[in-house]
Amino acid sequence: MTGALDGFRIIDFSRVLAGPYATMLLGDFGAEVIRLERPGVGDDTRQWGPPWHEGEATYFLGLNRNKRSLGFDLTDEHDRAEVRKLIATADVVVENFKPGTMERYGLGYEQLKAEFPGLVFCSVTGFGSGKGAHLPGYDLIAQATGGLMSITGHPDTGPQKVGVALVDAITGLHAAIGIQTALIHRLRTGEGQYVEVNLLSSALASLTNQITGHILTGSVPGLMGNAHPSVCPYQPVMTADRPLAVAAANDKQFRALARALGREELADDDRYSTNTARVAHREELIKELESVFRTRDADHWFSVLVEAGVPNGPINDLGQAVALAEELGLDPVVHPTDEPEGEGVAQIRNPIRLSATPAVYRTNPPKLPGSSDF
Repeated sequence: MTGALDGFRIIDFSRVLAGPYATMLLGDFGAEVIRLERPGVGDDTRQWGPPWHEGEATYFLGLNRNKRSLGFDLTDEHDRAEVRKLIATADVVVENFKPGTMERYGLGYEQLKAEFPGLVFCSVTGFGSGKGAHLPGYDLIAQATGGLMSITGHPDTGPQKVGVALVDAITGLHAAIGIQTALIHRLRTGEGQYVEVNLLSSALASLTNQITGHILTGSVPGLMGNAHPSVCPYQPVMTADRPLAVAAANDKQFRALARALGREELADDDRYSTNTARVAHREELIKELESVFRTRDADHWFSVLVEAGVPNGPINDLGQAVALAEELGLDPVVHPTDEPEGEGVAQIRNPIRLSATPAVYRTNPPKLPGSSDF
């Protein structure tokens, strides 16, 4: 099957998460991705375990399907000359070294664009290539400095990072979008360009309504646990056995919730009849709702609220989340098709579904190169 990006070659110098995630997504749609790794050392995430799968870190395996790796020593003049020849055959270069590193070795965008005017060159940094160039680009630091941790967590326990490297993943998405946009421009004009994304900017952009509220009003949101600053009820509530997330995001849904709980009078109470009023009286409302929710278990209320048209769901662990996706026919787990039967490393499905040129899972993540391939 032909992929939407068949015929495009990407030279991938990136490591860890944001860059590799971007190139994996593009590889799923047919782009040829050639990773360049230090021989015998490779990507940092090759050592980031447990957990391990047959001696390999699952962290690395989850970010590098549909790629091949070549051993490459950036400090070796011969290797650099050979890589420059490889770039001559490429459409895209992706790198996330400390700003200035590629330039030091003659491989920066400004050093390449005259010779390769159609090249799309994507740099992923932590805090930009200007005054923040010296700051290390780690997801935890971006979550902290970008404000995400200041609104994640409970007032009693303090700020909390998200349970996955979310800013890295969002930055990878931005990188993939930037690369595709630049390729569309090149198809129209023949002109390549420089694409730059950074963790801090991606963190700020991902704060959406929270950051817009601050910019427009000067308000500084704080820790609210699992509650929503602008909508209520939009949080977990406690049932007889475990929490259930409830998202009655408008007045119609709240009335349906009150009816399903046998407490329809709540929807006519001036304290709860509008969303603004419910937000103002959040604590009283949640107590009223939980007095009913605690009488039955989460599975019971899930069924009742689904029937009533009220968005809700149990707080699943990862196993339960995958099982739910399977139950709904989303086929969340895939295996590479070009590997011998039974040897394809299970992967989570690319979430973008295209009707004519869907994602294809061709090969396992590549093995660590043992020596220079140039």
